[in-house]
Amino acid sequence: MSKMKTIRLEHLDDLALGSVFLATGGGGDPHVPKLIAYEAIKRYGPVSVIHPNDVADDAFVVPIGSVGAPTVSLELLPSIDDAALTIEAFEKYVGHKIDAVASFEIGGGNSLIPLVAAAGKGIPVIDGDGMGRALPEAQMMSYAIAGIKPTPAVAYDYAGNTAIFEVSTTDIYERHIRNYSMAAGGMVTAAEHAMTGRELKRSVIAGTLSFSIELGRTLRENRGQADTLLKPLQDVFAKSIYGECRMIFTGKVIDKATRIIGGYDIGEATIEAFDGKGDKLSINIKNEYLLARVADRVVASVPDLITIVDYETGTPINAERLRYGQRVSVFATGCPNFYRTEAALKVVAPRCFGFDIDYVPLEKL
Repeated sequence: MSKMKTIRLEHLDDLALGSVFLATGGGGDPHVPKLIAYEAIKRYGPVSVIHPNDVADDAFVVPIGSVGAPTVSLELLPSIDDAALTIEAFEKYVGHKIDAVASFEIGGGNSLIPLVAAAGKGIPVIDGDGMGRALPEAQMMSYAIAGIKPTPAVAYDYAGNTAIFEVSTTDIYERHIRNYSMAAGGMVTAAEHAMTGRELKRSVIAGTLSFSIELGRTLRENRGQADTLLKPLQDVFAKSIYGECRMIFTGKVIDKATRIIGGYDIGEATIEAFDGKGDKLSINIKNEYLLARVADRVVASVPDLITIVDYETGTPINAERLRYGQRVSVFATGCPNFYRTEAALKVVAPRCFGFDIDYVPLEKL
């Protein structure tokens, strides 16, 4: 069962830090959502956390989060009320009160949006999420893979407009919500993939909210040069659902280019060893860091986690904050077993992102 019972103000820094590590570059920058979560908890009080195993089978649970290109989230700022108003619009549309909210992904900003909704509505948040990391598309969520229907869904934009979605598959929903987010300035808040407590138990990646806080605490307590981080990280991951963690490269960012294409941040980054010698590491980006190669050799690939941290401090760096000249270390971490199942690999294997390679688990590379 979950050790975590409530999330208070003092947990937010660690949650933001840990969730950015798990976000593999995506999930949106957590700085503004953290400030909003701070204000929401200050105004409404701590948020109750409930482990999926403790949720009643007939409870009505709705995941909530931001949808759009993470770069936009640095400029199009959400308000303290957006998340709760999204939930209210959803409740009004389905005519049913929501018992708890869950997270799309335990990545960056999207780990904090559900807390803002939960605080504003006085309901608990689930200790778990739909990815165990961040991934760019809705059909890649564990909820969708486990057969939970994406709609009815409600999207809420920065101007207070709402859009209702009723579609047959998550692939179609992803296209519609993505187009809506582009039309609404590039970022919206969405409530979707509503489910019962019984459905939640078979589809959620459990325990990731409390794990993010533990991971963030580990990063904070061991702040310093990235190579000193490896052992503490290996210790914390070894006893988690992730397993393996390794450092795959250290050096300087010598090239980084992304563009917003179809509502995603898409591009590539290149990292060269500090001494300028040897093969360079290249990383492909689609909101998240998806594939890491040294020369032509794959050293880590989606659905395993690739995380870039600042070399001097060990602070994880979101893709939209990665810059030319930064000194960095790159970590690779195994993904939850759910994402190594045949059903999950049908939507998250490297080929699903256009890479002509098969998925090889990190520990076999």
